[in-house]
Amino acid sequence: MIISRRKFNAGLLTTASVLAVRDYVPQARLRINGARLNEHLKALSEFGKNPQGGVSRVAYSEADRQGREYVLGLMRAANLDVSIDAAGNLVGRRAGSDNSLKPILVGSHIDSVPEGGNFDGDVGSLGAIEVAQTLAENKVTTRHPLEVIIFQNEEGGLIGSEAVVGQLSEKEFDLVNKSGKTVRDGIKFIGGDLSKLATVKREKGSIAAYLELHIEQGGTLEAEKIDIGVVEGIVGINWWDVTIEGFANHAGTTAMNNRQDALLAAAKFIEAVNRVVTSVPGRQVGTVGRIQALPGAPNVIPGKVVCSLELRDLDAAKIQMLYQKIRTEADQIAKSNRVTFDFKALNTNISAPTDPRIRAIIDQSAKELGLTTRQMPSGAGHDAQDMARIGPVGMIFIPSIGGISHSPKEFSRPQDIENGANVLLGALMKVDKWP
Repeated sequence: MIISRRKFNAGLLTTASVLAVRDYVPQARLRINGARLNEHLKALSEFGKNPQGGVSRVAYSEADRQGREYVLGLMRAANLDVSIDAAGNLVGRRAGSDNSLKPILVGSHIDSVPEGGNFDGDVGSLGAIEVAQTLAENKVTTRHPLEVIIFQNEEGGLIGSEAVVGQLSEKEFDLVNKSGKTVRDGIKFIGGDLSKLATVKREKGSIAAYLELHIEQGGTLEAEKIDIGVVEGIVGINWWDVTIEGFANHAGTTAMNNRQDALLAAAKFIEAVNRVVTSVPGRQVGTVGRIQALPGAPNVIPGKVVCSLELRDLDAAKIQMLYQKIRTEADQIAKSNRVTFDFKALNTNISAPTDPRIRAIIDQSAKELGLTTRQMPSGAGHDAQDMARIGPVGMIFIPSIGGISHSPKEFSRPQDIENGANVLLGALMKVDKWP
């Protein structure tokens, strides 16, 4: 049988077209591998696993170091160009088709609080890596360069992201975290180099966007049966150490009216914090979450107490107003109990609104997947609030069952995790169309 050249060439074109279609996955149908993502989360939960079923993978601990090694392996498997920056953050890069464009960053953290859960930070970190792997497997190259960044020590005060935006101060280097290491020693332990910290800083306007997937850590989405939370903004968080000085004396021989009991004053202070914070309408919260009485003997009146104070709200002015009211209450308690109060500011994470364009993109990406959405604030702090200092940010929430977080009972359903990662992928592809 003789075939004309025209028909032969047409046949070649048809065959090539079929092969091209077979290899090409339209961006609208790109989906992450949910089973793989959930398996990766299960594997990560082994590092720092505790008897309660959660993890104690605090920053700079051996469990943190091992977990980071596991994550580095996942990043390499996703064909990312991996490095550890001078602050100790894990960074995986993927070139874009136009590397003159600003990079799009996605990520979160993997360190936990003591006796924490398996989803806070992990879902966003491994979800970002899964998005990168999905792009690689489907041979999809974004226009913008893509960076997956796993920030170190988020739970200890957003240390890694503070370094990226140039806000990590000298005084924070000597803070001791739950691992027992200072930030200075911890950064060295995980492969960073403080002498080169300046190389980590990114200037304002140097990124196209930062996207972060996270569990809600509250119960709103589950209670309302909503699939995806579109985060409006992240609350500001102010921390103080409060030292109350009285006079330690014999508990059996000192009459009640002669006591300068620092712990009694601390109890009144804790009640005052709750009363002040609840006296004002709004979503603000105030917490005294840590307290130590000294000398700590049952037969000695406590002469000194050190406790924490934390205030959170989207409005920095409201935080300051509440703080001043609390200080006034403390002055009155000090006078009536013959003790002194000293407030030492430890850390301030500024409130950060998310970018309205990215909020719309997240909402659209979720609805294209048939998912329901709700606009909501974040009551917890995230690395995204630091990243908002240098570029537009967006956050995606998935439901937390029972609203439980920072606990071994923290849980998000596998399908919700898959949904969130697919929304992250869809939002990334839409942001990538930006000039």
